Amino acid sequence: MKFKSIYSALIITSLLISHCAFSQISSSSKMTIDFQAHRGGRGLMPENTIPAMLAVMDNKLVTTLEMDLAVTKDKQVVVSHDPILNPLITTKPDGTFIKANEFNDNIIYQMNYEQLQKFDVGLKPHPVFPAQKKLAVFIPTLHDLIDSVETKGNRIGRKMYYNIEIKSVNGKDIVEHPVPNEFVELVVNLILKKNITSRTSIQSFDLRPLQVLHQKYPTIQTAYLVEGKETGNVQLKLDQLGFTPTIYSPEFKYVTKEVVDYCHAQHMKIIPWTVNTKAEMDALIAMGVDGLITDYPNLLGN
Repeated sequence: MKFKSIYSALIITSLLISHCAFSQISSSSKMTIDFQAHRGGRGLMPENTIPAMLAVMDNKLVTTLEMDLAVTKDKQVVVSHDPILNPLITTKPDGTFIKANEFNDNIIYQMNYEQLQKFDVGLKPHPVFPAQKKLAVFIPTLHDLIDSVETKGNRIGRKMYYNIEIKSVNGKDIVEHPVPNEFVELVVNLILKKNITSRTSIQSFDLRPLQVLHQKYPTIQTAYLVEGKETGNVQLKLDQLGFTPTIYSPEFKYVTKEVVDYCHAQHMKIIPWTVNTKAEMDALIAMGVDGLITDYPNLLGN
């Protein structure tokens, strides 16, 4: 009986040690996930604004600030998802909202930044994100946003990463944005000036700016954004791009374990977008993704 008791105790102890080791591994694995706040966490704060980026920095699990770029007529790189002011979030200088027939009157590339600053993008209630905090705020320059983030980062002892999207479409050059080469130069010059190149990836759905980056700045991390059913055919998408980027960033609903494994076999990270439920996050992490892009960073760790 005494032998059995000792034997049982050894088994229990072994199981406890194994469980602790597994927990540590799980915890360590979770810590390596690159959690990205999509547009600064637009489920909680007005998208792509300085207040959103600063607020989400208080979430210790968020490693990367994800954002989008446009360019003004006077060549200011600004943080906006849309090249044309979005009626869902924009209030005009006179306090009214943009009407459907006014949509094409508000192309950012046709405005100087001084004019763009007069539009508000934080007061109008968002129909998709009812919990989003409302405040008066305008579209910032990338220059000012980086300065604000770096200042807070130095104060609280955090170095944030940046995932910035060049928003361009073949066929809209000169009308809605600069040609790819000029767009890339504007962005790269800024991140070099701010000394954040090692903490920055540049993403795009448009193959052209990614190809310019690969040819002219091969050390800068690139993220290839893809959507739709072809997402699962990774090799097809890579053949279209013409090189292997640092990150493959697919629409999350088309990600499978096979897609994750294929990306890793090609020495690419895989960071899906836009993952907005805890169940989806857990499922993708179990598949082995390297990161997640979410509108709801408050779900992380819950």
